[in-house]
Amino acid sequence: MTYLRGLAVLALTLFTFTAWPAMAQVDQQKTVNSAASTIERLKTDNNFQRSFLDDLHKSRALLIIPDLYKGGFILGGQYGNGILMVHQPDGSWSYPAFYTMEGGSLGLQIGLESSSIVFIINSDKALQAILANQFRFGADAGVTVLVVGAGMGASTTSNLGADITAVALSGVGLYGGLSLEGTALSPRESWNASYYGQNVSSRAIVLDNAMNNPQADRLRDILAR
Repeated sequence: MTYLRGLAVLALTLFTFTAWPAMAQVDQQKTVNSAASTIERLKTDNNFQRSFLDDLHKSRALLIIPDLYKGGFILGGQYGNGILMVHQPDGSWSYPAFYTMEGGSLGLQIGLESSSIVFIINSDKALQAILANQFRFGADAGVTVLVVGAGMGASTTSNLGADITAVALSGVGLYGGLSLEGTALSPRESWNASYYGQNVSSRAIVLDNAMNNPQADRLRDILAR
């Protein structure tokens, strides 16, 4: 009996180690798919479509947080996973590098459990600040951030001179009650390694085109249209 139990433990251990990479990719792919849905939604939003498409065309990069959750279980604040993608000179987009956004002072209204946020990165200065490791909104005086809420969709936001434009969406449309002060962005290197099958930095993915994963091609196509 002890021998059989030992075999069972060994078999379970081997299964865990062989199946873990595939299981771990589920969350990454879910984030990529949700990011694609968020971009499609912005591209068809009647209040923001024209300015978003113009800003997208001019952008240096995008950081998409498709599901930002509010609750007291993580430092009493908010938490969400997302992806960074760089706009290439030929109009195509890099493959995604994974990031985490967290902080206790996002200022989402009471009762709003989740939202989607797209950061339109308009300058190389802002991109380099995010790639430097951990970027904290409000702490880098050299990077200006504009939060776009309901009622601003008619303007071309990149013309307002911000290094980063943040567009927040709730379940019913553009959402204006967003404060980013003190919120941090951090690379998820373990997710990058799982998604691409080897250790790789965010910088290598988005700037050096060191990796690819066909499962992200739909999102890249949506952005490039």
